[in-house]
Amino acid sequence: MARTTFYPLLSLVVAASLSGACSSELDGKPKAQVDDVKKVEAKTDTKTDAPAAATRTLKLDKTGSSIGFVGAKLTGDHKGGFEEFEGEATLAGDQVTALRVTVQTPSVTSDAPDLTGHLKSKDFFEVETYPTAVFTASEFVPKAGENGVTHELGGELELHGVKKAIRFPAKITVDAGGAQGQAEFTINRKDFKIEYPGKPDDLIKDEVLLKLDLKFKAG
Repeated sequence: MARTTFYPLLSLVVAASLSGACSSELDGKPKAQVDDVKKVEAKTDTKTDAPAAATRTLKLDKTGSSIGFVGAKLTGDHKGGFEEFEGEATLAGDQVTALRVTVQTPSVTSDAPDLTGHLKSKDFFEVETYPTAVFTASEFVPKAGENGVTHELGGELELHGVKKAIRFPAKITVDAGGAQGQAEFTINRKDFKIEYPGKPDDLIKDEVLLKLDLKFKAG
């Protein structure tokens, strides 16, 4: 093999091995189950003769909550999040029965100023056209799992103008001070028509890690 051919080929092999070995915060995280809303079957009627517990509504405590994400390229991760959001949770007794969180997408931020501006563009969140993202949950199924997971949540996520049914594991606790929920799971951004591929030599992965830490308290 000619030397002029060998060295470019060797460079490609080395680059491929390095990118494949690059670790990511997304590694090993659970994947959310995402489906078309119309495909989700109606919930089974679970009514009983037991008296209904008193309900109360809690407001999302923004100062103690965070909504973040991690996107990954072949060469490494980028962290981001949202600074403006609001929401509420409904409790029946000591059980969360519903919650809703609305995110202001123009408040997106990241670990690089240039990236923050790019995330607001049509390549990603397209914030002028889709200024909000909304998550609602109506199913809270007790289901123990790794890292303190206590429930599987089922609901809908509307992001980038696309609404999908979604299920993911979460840790939920309720005490005298209110309710808390933490979750880390990945979604495929292309399910929500966010399809920018990245640079040819540094492609963006389809999976994005969402990191939720939500605290609700009486208003």
